[in-house]
Amino acid sequence: MHHPGPPRFTHVGSPVELAPRNPDATAAFSWRLLDRPEGSEATVGVGPVVHLDPDVPGAYRLELDAPDGTHRQTVRAFPDPRTNVRVAVAADEVAVPAESVDSVSVIGRFNDFTMGRHRATFDEDEGEWAVEARLPPGDHNLIFAFDDGFEPYADVDVSVEGPGRPRVSLDGRREGDEIVVAADADPAPDGSRPDVEFYLDDRDSLSRDDVLVADDELRVTVDTISELTRVHAVPVTERHGIADTLELAVEDGEASFRRPADPPEWVRDATMYQIFVHEFAGETVETTFEEIRRRVPYLEHLGVDTLWLTPVVESPTRHGYHITDLFDTASDLGTREEFESLVDRLREAGIRVLFDLVVNHTSRDHPAYQLHEAGVEGYEDLYGRVPAEEDTSDVEWAADGAPAYYFNWTKIPNLNYDSLRTREWMLDVVDEWLPVADGFRCDVAWGVPHGFWKEVRARAKAHDPDFLLLDETVPRDADFRENEFDLHYDTDLYYALRRIGGGEAPATELLDALADSARRGYPDEAAHMRYVENHDEDRYLAECGPDALRAAAAATLTLPGTPMIYYGQERGVTERRGTMKWHDGDGDSTAFHRRLVAVRNEEPALRSDRVEPVTVDVAGAAADDVVAYERGGDGDGDDDRLVVVLNFGGDAATVSLDRPVASSDLVSGDEVATEGGIRVEDAVVLRAE
Repeated sequence: MHHPGPPRFTHVGSPVELAPRNPDATAAFSWRLLDRPEGSEATVGVGPVVHLDPDVPGAYRLELDAPDGTHRQTVRAFPDPRTNVRVAVAADEVAVPAESVDSVSVIGRFNDFTMGRHRATFDEDEGEWAVEARLPPGDHNLIFAFDDGFEPYADVDVSVEGPGRPRVSLDGRREGDEIVVAADADPAPDGSRPDVEFYLDDRDSLSRDDVLVADDELRVTVDTISELTRVHAVPVTERHGIADTLELAVEDGEASFRRPADPPEWVRDATMYQIFVHEFAGETVETTFEEIRRRVPYLEHLGVDTLWLTPVVESPTRHGYHITDLFDTASDLGTREEFESLVDRLREAGIRVLFDLVVNHTSRDHPAYQLHEAGVEGYEDLYGRVPAEEDTSDVEWAADGAPAYYFNWTKIPNLNYDSLRTREWMLDVVDEWLPVADGFRCDVAWGVPHGFWKEVRARAKAHDPDFLLLDETVPRDADFRENEFDLHYDTDLYYALRRIGGGEAPATELLDALADSARRGYPDEAAHMRYVENHDEDRYLAECGPDALRAAAAATLTLPGTPMIYYGQERGVTERRGTMKWHDGDGDSTAFHRRLVAVRNEEPALRSDRVEPVTVDVAGAAADDVVAYERGGDGDGDDDRLVVVLNFGGDAATVSLDRPVASSDLVSGDEVATEGGIRVEDAVVLRAE
């Protein structure tokens, strides 16, 4: 079926890409804009993939003519929440004289980190470089790249006042001969109570005449539901939030309800380990699938149950993200059969495998890109192009203009998702690896259109409802939760842990970071990956030291979410992508990580959603280095509860808590009660009494 999918939700000034599903580049597709709000002058193009750029709030209705019939698509555009913000960096903060700078690109999430699109100008009166950007409420980081490079560059943090995004969750029930879809809407921090807008799915037969909406509830008679039916709801106040979806079905008179956006249950109990593949086997042995297989007992020893492997397909680079063949394994790692044998061995050990899916770009050494630059018929539209004046590289590109790319990544040009051939190609990649893996970690997820990820999710969940989709969205963006991804990078906690470990913030900031999920609009049901480092970040040990590392690791393993340990984090590796330290690794740190994993696996309280701050008085260390919180329980004090105390400082602390706890630390097994309180060197987990 070529239907483009569920209703889409956006705001004025934020274009929506619309495309047929199950694309066929040899078939004819055409779009029509049937209806638009009064005063709108928006149009859509004539190709099979179009972009609707809403200019007035309201509902836009479109039709797609496809080989299998005519399909309707609804796009709801809300008011633009952004404001024009002047962002500046003083000239004396930059290690290059202003008069010697020819140009300054400014990049950030607001322009998808695209060089050359926004440029700063020098304000001589103020003595600073400045640019105007449209930004929504919240915290933003903009990078000023001088002479369109990153030596030197300047980071500028900007806070825009205003509320976060409201949230909504849908549940269903049957009342007599009616089915009731109830919306539970939550205001954003500093926001007012939201209204709820319900939308039906254009793929289904249910119409607005069949339903009654009142008081945040949608009602429909049971006999009206003759097939799978989807109801969507959006919370709306000062800003709109992401939609939630409920699937309804009636079989033999029995009603059932499913929330298709929710993650698989297993991920809430998972502990993930990431391997930077080519550096895992050690100093003198080249890593292969067989060598990883021989080290599976180590992963069993740690107690992890999910393994993320950096790319294992063909690439001329050790990191693997410059891919030259998306359909076969890297020749230096081994054959496809050897990879599948490794996956089988891991599954025998109870370890699920995440395949690193890279569909934002390829290497510029990929044959398809080489043929694209050479103008070969059939390859001309596979990659994105930008005008030559937006190009910031020093490459004399063969074709007109320049390839589209992010940051200064000139060696990995972006794929063109306006091309049905590209979409077919990348969906073939998805289908190739779906049967092999238990999930995808999706590289540069923020660079690929939302509509494509919604189609990937539909395919993955049809293959296996427990298949996991993890987004690399940096900084995090709740829009990728909307029927797209199950698990999300938690960049808020990551940066908070860095600031705490570096002495730039009190330890209690990690609790503030948890609250950021709600401010960004993630529903309570969303799952987040908690981590202290990965292959793109400097090592926490090198930046913050061993004492802070233990506390930070303990935070990721005792807070709600899915903890991720980056290979070597536990062994004392200090280089971002350094060789795994086997013979000279830190045994004490490894044992500490192993014990933390074991306690998390053994204690349901550490996998619960509830976190309650605990008041703590500190002696013997800086008070800002210590934070405590209670985990588990229902808040009434009747269920099993644990208290976690973390000390990011270099000196042991003696702490007094505002509630009684047992004296034995579940992590070390030691008695930690002393005269005057509880002794905490790095992290303790205590049973609440």
